[in-house]
Amino acid sequence: MLFNSFDFLLFFPIVTFLFFVLPHKFRWLMLLAASCTFYMFFIWYYIFILGITITIDYISGIWIEKTVNPRKKKLFLTLSIISTSLVLIIFKYFNFFITNVNDIANMIGWNYSISALQLILPIGLSFHTFQSLSYVIEVYRGKQKAEKNFGIFSLYVMFYPQLVAGPIERPQNLLHQFHNVHKFNFDDVSIGLKQMLWGFFMKLVVADRASIYVNAVYNNSDNHNGSTFIVATLFFAFQIYCDFAGYSNIAIGSARVMGFKLMQNFDRPYMSKTISEFWKRWHISLSTWFRDYLYISLGGNRVSSFKRYFNLFITFVVSGFWHGASWTFVIWGGLNGFYLILGIFKNRFFEKLNILNKDSAFNKFTSIVTTFVLVCITWVFFRANTTTEAFDIIKKIFSPSGKVFLPNGPDITAPIYAFFAICLLIAIEIKHEFFDDKFTIFNNKLEVVRLFAYVSLILFILMFGVFDGGQFIYFQF
Repeated sequence: MLFNSFDFLLFFPIVTFLFFVLPHKFRWLMLLAASCTFYMFFIWYYIFILGITITIDYISGIWIEKTVNPRKKKLFLTLSIISTSLVLIIFKYFNFFITNVNDIANMIGWNYSISALQLILPIGLSFHTFQSLSYVIEVYRGKQKAEKNFGIFSLYVMFYPQLVAGPIERPQNLLHQFHNVHKFNFDDVSIGLKQMLWGFFMKLVVADRASIYVNAVYNNSDNHNGSTFIVATLFFAFQIYCDFAGYSNIAIGSARVMGFKLMQNFDRPYMSKTISEFWKRWHISLSTWFRDYLYISLGGNRVSSFKRYFNLFITFVVSGFWHGASWTFVIWGGLNGFYLILGIFKNRFFEKLNILNKDSAFNKFTSIVTTFVLVCITWVFFRANTTTEAFDIIKKIFSPSGKVFLPNGPDITAPIYAFFAICLLIAIEIKHEFFDDKFTIFNNKLEVVRLFAYVSLILFILMFGVFDGGQFIYFQF
């Protein structure tokens, strides 16, 4: 089920109402049934695949906790990781590997070919796989007790707000909340609904409006020039941000209405002054997942400089591969890893020369703009359909020419609406980043000001939003 659908407009209030009217002991069961219904709206029988991974990790968690022998404990962890990851590999990466093996065979003249599997990727598979794995790893590390209630553990993996696109929760934050009694709290309802409203603005007005122009350009790359791709790439930067952050806000908000507190997933990433800071603000739940379970496991910063750079680069390459079974995503991840390594060298160079990075307004501005431009270059690989296309677009961007493309017909309004919506978004984010205690509108002390602000936002969404039920970008991951 899509958040931006009529079905969800019925689903959300019904589930929320039932949650508060039911006794506490029945709430988890209702939420589990609702989450199954939510997931089965896509391809109903894939619920059984999700059930397999849940069963594997539920049993593994209990075995790991009961086992005293360190070798057996590690064996159970390894079997759990392999078994759960195997589902992800088959559905998401098998055809990628087969295609590349066939290509290599053709290059060296072998008459060799393996048929690809005709499979549809289960929606959000990477998200709930990682959430399930984090539970097993935390039980193994002794930081989380094994959940004995199979239904509660299933709900931890399947909780509908963040089931298909995160945030990727840790068991320490979410599991115990299903055992806690949640009473109706007006502040939680108010905060949750406001966050949902802002999420709908980001998705329907900014992301979906920008996507019309981005798709028109990127899906016909041979017919557009460098100037057009500069505009389209800038639009895509805000499209993917507002698409994913919009989903996260709706997810966090809908959970908060019922009293559940999910982790923050975005923190105004385009206000970052370095690439390192960007990754502390972008998709926080995934960045910290890779940091805690891959980067630190490889040695993190506790190794030689060369090994540290290698760990960092590998972590981001794997992160890119997590996003999709395509070389464009691998390059995207590798490029971000290269940026981070370059940033470490830059900082060390400045320290040796005793050059202080003054925290002036001009330095902040140039650092933010530079970081944003570097991020936009990586987005080209993320959005392009092939690696060849991506490199061609990069060439065009660095040699801009010709007039910027404007669509004909009704689509001509899309980039105009998107531009003004992006300007509004930037203004609000700058306000929160640098002037949080001034110019308060949405949280103004005066009720009439707050009411005017939210009514205006609702009208803005209704007037300029795209209501075609467009899917969220990160559902494909």
